[in-house]
Amino acid sequence: MSLIRPFRGLRPAAGRADDVVAPPYDVLNTEEARARAQGRPYSFLHISKPEIDLPVGTDPHAPEVYEKGRENFQRMIEEGVLVRDDAPCYYFYRLVMGEHVQTGLVVAGSVADYDTNRIRKHEFTRPDKEDDRVRQIDALNAQTGPVFLTYRHSDAIDAIASKVTAGEPDVDVTADDGVRHTIWVCRDAGDIDTITNTFDAMDCIYIADGHHRSAAASRVAAARKAANPDHAGTEDYNYFLSVVFPDNQMQILDYNRVVTDLNGMSDEEFIAKVRSSFDVTESSSALKPQAAAEFGMYLNGQWYKLAIKPELIPADDPVARLDVSLLANNLIDPILGISDPRRDKRIDFVGGIRGLKELERRVDSGEMAVAFSLYPTSMDQLMDVADAGEVMPPKSTWFEPKLADGLVSHLLD
Repeated sequence: MSLIRPFRGLRPAAGRADDVVAPPYDVLNTEEARARAQGRPYSFLHISKPEIDLPVGTDPHAPEVYEKGRENFQRMIEEGVLVRDDAPCYYFYRLVMGEHVQTGLVVAGSVADYDTNRIRKHEFTRPDKEDDRVRQIDALNAQTGPVFLTYRHSDAIDAIASKVTAGEPDVDVTADDGVRHTIWVCRDAGDIDTITNTFDAMDCIYIADGHHRSAAASRVAAARKAANPDHAGTEDYNYFLSVVFPDNQMQILDYNRVVTDLNGMSDEEFIAKVRSSFDVTESSSALKPQAAAEFGMYLNGQWYKLAIKPELIPADDPVARLDVSLLANNLIDPILGISDPRRDKRIDFVGGIRGLKELERRVDSGEMAVAFSLYPTSMDQLMDVADAGEVMPPKSTWFEPKLADGLVSHLLD
């Protein structure tokens, strides 16, 4: 089995991408999704967040929600809004957000290679979130939310990307958040073979985002294999919908922290404790760290620069060396008393796309006592952690721009 393979994508019919394109299912709550889909009967939110078409207060995980998603999906296929390609293809997918541009490939990734960690992970998953995705895949008999993958960039893939994307795109749509999504269908048999063979020669590729979707695809594949006496390994359920980008085009933003209180300390007592592990200097403006092991701290209307003492940076531990770990292990846990950031309600996380003003707002409002700005995790760090078979602390990476839902889906028949 190949690491990746082409597939017959289900896509918006010509001229319908604007009607269909939607944000990922997990970046909107139900109320936001209902508002975004208002007056847009073919928005993919009717498939990815189908509770918006049921009475207010419906449990998003109720059986009737998945059934409504299936009905909406079939309706859009029957009405010709979504159309399946006649032959297996790859799809070059370009995202443009401001000055940032990245071009990847929509592929079907191998579940077997995910199971053996050739498609490498760096996060734990939650069973309840896996269960939700399993139910959604089974209800639709399709994967509609792509897993966000990355690979060490390849000249061979870059060359094909340049050639294919020089032509007219098959889809060119700007979403309501201003991100431009452009897709070119790659149908040339020679290009398809080169892409497949180039990836097959790679030792591994990496999950950037979508650990629950990939875990769910693995569970669906295992269940269907067990139920299929004629299982051959080539069935569509053995692969999962993915978009894979070269590592040198990926953009990871900072993932910042805010904390509700100072664990019973005054400002002065707190800063004195921080000085035991960090060099602390006042800043005359909002502080966005410019290097690893450097942090910004906003407390009582004042920004500070924190530089961790070099002897506290582990030499050979890819997880403990991460900035999110350095802050957690030397300040958030020992000083603020937050040892389990997954469950502790005293800490919250703010994606860097929101900017430093959001950190100031949450502290100035009195909602939070202190905020920390971080330097972004790098792609090399992510891959080092995955290569070591380790996992990152929660909320270590914030990828932008986000993939859209609805532009290419993977049917499992």
